Amino acid sequence: MGRESFKSRLGFILVSAGCAIGIGNVWRFPYVAGQNGGGIFVLFYLIFLIAMGLPVLTMELAVGRASRKSAVLGYKALEKPNSKWHIHGWVAIFGCYMLMMYYTTVSGWMVTYFYKFVKGEFTPRMDTEQTGAVFSNLLADPKQMAFWMILTVVVGFFVCSRGLQNGLEKISKVMMSALLILIIVLAVHSLTLSGAGEGLKFYLVPNMDSVREVGLKNVITSAMNQAFFTLSLGVAAMEIFGSYMGKDHTLAGEGTRICALDTFVAIMAGLIIFPACFSYGVEVGVGPSLIFVTLPNVFVNMGGGRIWGALFFLFMTFASFSTVIAVFENIMSFCMDMFGWNRNKAALVNGIIILIASLPCVLGYNVWSNLHLIGGRDVLDSEDFIVSNLLLPIGSLVYLLFCVTKWGWGFDNYLEEANTGKGIKIARRLKPYFQFILPILILFILIQGLL
Repeated sequence: MGRESFKSRLGFILVSAGCAIGIGNVWRFPYVAGQNGGGIFVLFYLIFLIAMGLPVLTMELAVGRASRKSAVLGYKALEKPNSKWHIHGWVAIFGCYMLMMYYTTVSGWMVTYFYKFVKGEFTPRMDTEQTGAVFSNLLADPKQMAFWMILTVVVGFFVCSRGLQNGLEKISKVMMSALLILIIVLAVHSLTLSGAGEGLKFYLVPNMDSVREVGLKNVITSAMNQAFFTLSLGVAAMEIFGSYMGKDHTLAGEGTRICALDTFVAIMAGLIIFPACFSYGVEVGVGPSLIFVTLPNVFVNMGGGRIWGALFFLFMTFASFSTVIAVFENIMSFCMDMFGWNRNKAALVNGIIILIASLPCVLGYNVWSNLHLIGGRDVLDSEDFIVSNLLLPIGSLVYLLFCVTKWGWGFDNYLEEANTGKGIKIARRLKPYFQFILPILILFILIQGLL
């Protein structure tokens, strides 16, 4: 049986961008920008995205495209005899499972909120305490949380069981197109609110006062982290789409398009959130509660808030679900390659594994709420710590070293693969930067995350 491939180039870009565009963009990006002085943070974010995110993205895609295989076998096809790079393939797949152990729950929250807005559970003139209580009640109810998590997992694996073109690509095209339309409609609506200009100014105009408050070093570190984590690199989530793509276009060109779409969504999310928050006098740098407490409070106070709230959480559902099905595809493809399973068996077995593995995260907020694991963190935060602070940076460093050192695949092989096709080429003179500076930057992120 030949390797499946995408039906169209647009399909590849939308699916890959869908994997990158997740809750990190539309949830984390705005509040981190809010805490780090708005405009100046956005500027540093763009610099680091091009300097760090894009090169590692091309490396992960190159390993996939050159080998035409998933994580472990991809390394095995390209590594020198008797070398052990393929061990990282197992670690990467473990990272994908680990990511889904909590991401399915958070994705379930987005669907829950969409449903609650449609149903009319959020009523006009609720105060912050009342909108906050809705989230607290959700977390305290294991049955409700489990229901939405199970729905996410079942629908996700059903989509992937339909095949690459008829399942993942088809659904991603519809979802991503709807997401892009929704985000523009929501942003235009936010910009028409009274007082929106103040929010816009805070978000996009660099302000040295807020930078002095936070400290320039902290702003730079936060921007570096966000640029690095936004693309979900290091756990072979992108490598798999490289293995499905054609050789017509260079990897730097395709990577730039993925980064551009990813950044467009992150920046537009801020255009929805900041003008709305400033218009209704709501604190913007509040952290993770921004989406589930602050924003519902903004929606219930605006005209037609039920509709705007429902549309916003539909957009959030698409953003999170696009990542879920992309990672499910990676996990399934790995099992099909490694164990020779067919698609339906891979979907069924992994569906059961992920359902069971996701339960601790659901129960961590209620039945097991006293369970604190890494550094006093709850279950979700502990799982996220392992993925975000360890597996993503270490995995990215392994891909980087594999592609640029003589002990791995080697810079010449990587460069040839990355520059095959028409589009932006990577210059050979960047080799010292890739070999010496980029590893130090990634090590900095890893150490920073552990501290």
